[in-house]
This record gives sequence, C-alpha cells and structure tokens, in this order.
Amino acid sequence: MKINRSHDRVVVDIPIVITTVLESLEGTIIDLSEGGAQVVGCSLPPLSQCQVDLDGDVVFGAVRWSEIDRMGIRFLFPIHEGPLFDHLRTARIMQRAPVAYQTRTAAQPRLMVAGAGFGRRRA
Repeated sequence: MKINRSHDRVVVDIPIVITTVLESLEGTIIDLSEGGAQVVGCSLPPLSQCQVDLDGDVVFGAVRWSEIDRMGIRFLFPIHEGPLFDHLRTARIMQRAPVAYQTRTAAQPRLMVAGAGFGRRRA
C-alpha cells in the first residue's frame, strides 16, 4: 500500500531529547522529513504536545501514533532551517551519493544495510 506523503522521509540516526510539561525523555530519530519524525527509545501517548530538542534548537510537535518503544511526531510547522534540518539535508545528500563498486568474494560475508526500511517489517 502506497501512502501519499507531503514530505519524503529519510533514514537518520539523531539522538534527541523530547520534552513535555511533565518530563524529559531521551530518544533517537530514525526517520525524518520536514513534517515529522519517527522516534525510538521513548514513547508518549498519542495527541501529546511535545518539543524536540537538538543542540539547543527546539521544534514543537504532537505525537500522532505511539507504541511501547517508538512514536511518530508531526511537527507543528515544517522545518526549513536549524540543526534538525541540517541533518535532514545531509542525509538526503548522502542517500544520493554514488557508492564505489566493490566485488565480493565468497569468503566475505554479506553486509546488511542499516536502515533499509521504515518500521519493524523489513524484506
């Protein structure tokens, strides 16, 4: 099933702090777009208002969905500047960068690509 999104998501690995009125939680953004992020390592109830803190820069958002160890946050305003956007831009550039071709011998193990998909299900 293809989901139409207004922003393309990119695989990242960004440690952040999520802050609400009552608590601060440490987590990691594993996929990011201008409109939101998937965070692992912490969880808040759906519809919770929060702020994502990275290097002193704050982005406000709301939890759209939540599981035991992860959640999806939609930013109140799309990001177009700041440290979080810099990470997004860098990840997109790295995603498009050509990879040098290397031959693999039978003795070399096959490497799994980290972040080869979103969510728990991977092919």
